[in-house]
Amino acid sequence: MVNEKRVDTQPSCADASDDNSLTVEQARAAIRAALSPLVDHESVPVRAGLGRVLATDCISPIDVPSHTNSAMDGYALAGAELPPAGVRDYRVSATVMAGQRSTGACASGECVRIMTGAPMPAGTDTVVMQEQVEVIGDGVVRIDARHRAGQNVRRAGEDITRGDCVFAAGRRLGAADIGVLASLGFAELRVVRRPRVAFFSTGDELRSLGETLGEGEIYDSNRYTLFAMLTESGADITDLGVVGDDPDALAAAFASAAAIADVVITSGGVSVGEADYTKRILSESGEMSFWTIAMKPGRPLTFGRLGDALFFGLPGNPVAVMLTFQQFVRPALSMLAGAGWPQRLVVPARSAKSLKKKPGRFEFVRGILQRDDDGGLSVRPSGAQGSGILTSMSRANCLILLDEACGGVDAGETVAVEPFSTLL
Repeated sequence: MVNEKRVDTQPSCADASDDNSLTVEQARAAIRAALSPLVDHESVPVRAGLGRVLATDCISPIDVPSHTNSAMDGYALAGAELPPAGVRDYRVSATVMAGQRSTGACASGECVRIMTGAPMPAGTDTVVMQEQVEVIGDGVVRIDARHRAGQNVRRAGEDITRGDCVFAAGRRLGAADIGVLASLGFAELRVVRRPRVAFFSTGDELRSLGETLGEGEIYDSNRYTLFAMLTESGADITDLGVVGDDPDALAAAFASAAAIADVVITSGGVSVGEADYTKRILSESGEMSFWTIAMKPGRPLTFGRLGDALFFGLPGNPVAVMLTFQQFVRPALSMLAGAGWPQRLVVPARSAKSLKKKPGRFEFVRGILQRDDDGGLSVRPSGAQGSGILTSMSRANCLILLDEACGGVDAGETVAVEPFSTLL
């Protein structure tokens, strides 16, 4: 006889929704509320400032440009001397190169041959580029009426004025910023100390590179993925290797990591399996909020504290590790480093394929975003979407964002897309 009574199950990643789970935004808000930026600062050479976060405002000690100069190779003259109509001839009274300064004033009916960056001679306020003059004799040029007073001149301080706050504390420095600071004469920068992160993987099935795999064993890819993402995030990293499914070994690893780091990250061991000891050990040694998040992939996530260190327990599946790091850990590290919680770039695109989904949870679909012949953007899945298929992340250049209310997408509909890079 068939028993028609249903099995009493627990919530799982196979469910379309889970009333006991946090939404993605609730998880982000809870993490933000628990963070305080680091207060330790250090000085670094300006060349080492790329990717670092300023600890203090950078105040310009000089004007940029430091002097009024020519923006073109050409001829400098007084704007009032330009012909209102027709043409006019001028005697070339001198030549000024970049790095030189003219000693004499430019008189009426005269002009000065000038190179890009050279200081404007006394009596001049306008430059006519060399391609727009006619050389009609030895030391004489002809200029027509197409020009205007003040053209092709860079004024002292027009970019930056002495005393301006060029970059405020909390700015993460890019390549252009380094150039700007060098142009102002900054040899050293005061920056926030890098967040110290200790991380390890958990699981008896994991083997290190170079070892021979036995039956049921796999290479530990998560530590290498995490190392790469932590490097991109500008963290000071300590890799503690692999810790097996042993309660005493895990407790010792947690204690060692918390003693040296601002943030401790693990992968694996945060689900409900019989060998997943992380939850129990953390409840005994730390302050934990053991969460499930209504998202796919990446449902299980632990966030809390181990002593003074923040703790993130990431899932074990490789794609879930990357997604939870991108969505929660990386912005938390940015906030910890003093740069604030970054705003995600989300753009609309046409879905090239239909996407199946039930309402109830947020799904992150790995996608390939491209610009079409008509100039618009379209996106398609990067392949099979299983949380263990890491190649789907390697092939992808974006995430297709399907929020909790979404009940599926037809081909041709507009979807929200989070690019991995702004370059397409």
